[in-house]
Parts: sequence; C-alpha cells; structure tokens
Amino acid sequence: MADMAARLAGIVGADHLLTGDAIGDDYAHDEALSNDPVKPAYVALPETAEQVARLLKTATELGIPVTARGSGSGLSGAARPRPDGLLISFERMAAILEIDTENHVAVVGPGVSLEELDAELAKHGLVYPVYPGELSASIGGNVGTNAGGMRAIKYGVTRNNVLGLEAALATGELIRTGGKFVKASTGYDLTQLIIGSEGTLALVTEAVLKLQPRLPHQGTVLAPFVDLDEVARAVPKIVASGLGPLIVEYIDGLTMGAITYRAQLQLGIPDEVKETSHAYLVVQLESRTADRLDEDVAELGELVSSLGAKDVYVLEGTAANKLIDAREKAFWAAKEAGADDIIDTVIPRASLPQFMERVRAIAQENNTFVVGCGHAGDGNVHLAVLQKDSEVRERVLHGLFEAGVSLGGAISGEHGIGRKHAERFAALTDPAKVDLMRRIKTAFDPAGVLNPGVLFD
Repeated sequence: MADMAARLAGIVGADHLLTGDAIGDDYAHDEALSNDPVKPAYVALPETAEQVARLLKTATELGIPVTARGSGSGLSGAARPRPDGLLISFERMAAILEIDTENHVAVVGPGVSLEELDAELAKHGLVYPVYPGELSASIGGNVGTNAGGMRAIKYGVTRNNVLGLEAALATGELIRTGGKFVKASTGYDLTQLIIGSEGTLALVTEAVLKLQPRLPHQGTVLAPFVDLDEVARAVPKIVASGLGPLIVEYIDGLTMGAITYRAQLQLGIPDEVKETSHAYLVVQLESRTADRLDEDVAELGELVSSLGAKDVYVLEGTAANKLIDAREKAFWAAKEAGADDIIDTVIPRASLPQFMERVRAIAQENNTFVVGCGHAGDGNVHLAVLQKDSEVRERVLHGLFEAGVSLGGAISGEHGIGRKHAERFAALTDPAKVDLMRRIKTAFDPAGVLNPGVLFD
C-alpha cells in the first residue's frame, strides 16, 4: 500500500492524496438510504484532466477499483467507494471555464455545483435549466446519473442539455466528444453514451452545457384534487394546452402535510379543503413579460378548474418559491420521517393511475406505508417506502419496480441504478440488452476497474 500511495501521490501531490484516518466520513457514502458507508483505501483530489487520466491508467495497471465523486448528493449508491479502492473526488476541478454568450454554452469542470453555475449565469441573463433539486449537486455527478428534476417537462434532463464532454478513459486516454454545436451526424454519439453511465465507462473532466434565456416572470398554481386519479387525468390536458409549463408536479396529501410542516409554510388552504383533498397539482409557468404571464396563469386556472380541481390558488413569489423548495426537499422530509428507501420509478404519464393503483395494492398486501410525490408531467414517481423488515421491504420494492416496467416504464427516471438496484436491473431488463451493455463496458474499461458493482452486480 505504501508503494501504491507513493505512485498516486506522485500524480496529484502528497497533499492531495488521503489515506487512513485522513479520509473523512463524507467520502464513505452518498445519500442512498440503504447502503452502509465504506471508506476507500485512497482518496485522490486531482486538479487537471491529465491527472485524472494518469490516475486511471495507474489503477488499470494495478487492478484497483475506482469510484468518482462529485458532491455526494446521489441517491443510488454509485458514489460509495470500495474498501480496497481509489475514490477520485472532483472538488478541486470546480472552475467555470467559459460562459460563451454567442453560442449560449457554458464550459465547466465536473466539480462545479449547480448553485455556483446558476449564480454566474444570472449575471448574463442565462440559465442552465436542469434543476434536480439539490443545488449543491455537481455537474459531473449530474452527467453521471443523467439527473432530471422538475423542469424536465419543458427543458428535458441532463442528456438534453449537454453538448459535449472531455472524459478520461480507464486506459489513460483523454477524449473529447461533441462540442459547441447543437447537432451532428458523425459516428457514434459518445457524449450520450457516457451521460448516465454512472462512472462505469469514463470519468468526465469537462462539460459543455447548453444554456437558455433566463425568463424573468414566473407564476405558480396550486390545485387540490380529491385523489391522484383526477390529477393524472388532468396532466395530459395541461401538457397539451400549449401553455408550456415549466413544472407539473403532483404531491399526495400526506407528503404535502409533511413538507409544509417541515418548511413552516402556510398556503391559505381552508381545513375543509385539506381534509377532503388527497392529491395536489403544482404547475408553474414562466414568461418574458408580466402581462403574458398573467394571461397564461388565468387560462391555466380556468383549465385546472374545468378538470376537477376543488379550488385554485395562485401563489405569489415568496409562497411559490417556498413550496417549490419544500417539494424539492421532500427526500429530507421522508428521511426524517424514517423512510427506509426512496425510489423514482418512471412510467408513461398516462399510465400514472394504473401504476398508483398497483402501488396501493402492493402496500396493502405487505402492510407497508408508501407515500410520495413526483414529476407528473414526465411520469417520474418518487415514493418513500417505510418498512423496517428487510425481507418484506425487498418484496415491496421488487413489486413496485416490476409494476413500473410492466406498464412500459423503467426502474429509475433520474436517480440511477448505482449499487442499490443492480440486481433488480438485471432481473427486470431484457438479457440481450444487459449483455450488450456489458460488452460496451468492456470496450471502454477492459480491466473492469471503473465503479465495479454499479449497474452490473
């Protein structure tokens, strides 16, 4: 180990290689609820892409497993290291390298947080629209998991907003994919292959991000419904209205109570409405002008009322921002309430009523508490599962994933497979597809050192 430490320190510098007690607890885990922390043998803090490439070449030569880490805010266990492995943390590669206002792109290092990037882009009247909720999350981590979030209904997920990458291969080579252009028909799209690969194919050392104009006016409508089935039936009509919503979210009654209590948020909803409303729809619009926004919000209110809403509340700036923030922090509310797992199954949005019916049946059959919220506009359902018995919980989770897949969906819409769901991924995915993915993995990483145990058990 001393020889190995010396080799790694020779690449990043002795001050930027951590071993033994110098490795802090934060490096041992991400935010996945069902994975125990594991400290790696080494933590390297590179500053350049060339250092990352040299670290990977050394790890490949010696067969050391490598895990990449951004901010550690992931929920799939993909950033949990191996005890005998090398963790590469990108905290020193956090520079915003360029804001190109002519091509409307930003070029950033993988350690840049969404919060840092947003603050800089605001100065230019621009925005990177991917908003997965945790603003401390890093761009590199978002690329690795193909992060989504509330705004995916309008702007798409990470893969729709990354134009190019610089990435280090396990063999020590650096490659560039894509660039400051929005279309190409030139060979395989390696950018899209690396996005969402959870650190199993290559480590991103730079990203070229597509930017949008920062629209100055936003309006938020909150509508209580009798049940989720009514919400699900309303969503396609809202999406088809031409209003171009920025956010279309559902929140079940129990979750709404939990997140508003946690945020000490009063929304002015009468008790008699709360008592008979088991699902809420939150729709946010944005516009270039205040007058156009007012017209659109009024039209949205009329549409939602016609679709069965018990009432319509137009939230002003502070209340709207607090509700959106509280919704984004629903994970923390669930964690504080004792949730044993959080999942983010995605299904075609029109299948939401059938899926939630299956969820209720699975929960009742297994005497398990399952509550949640989700991105109703794109069918991404976030569920908190409260079940202490691991055997029962495993049965519930398998049933929920199986229900989603059977309706034409997938295990995860934005959190990723990671270490948590590798076995379930293998069990519920076409074997031919899994075999093809394994061959792709081997082509990129012939020694199998990049995040072993992630995606494939």
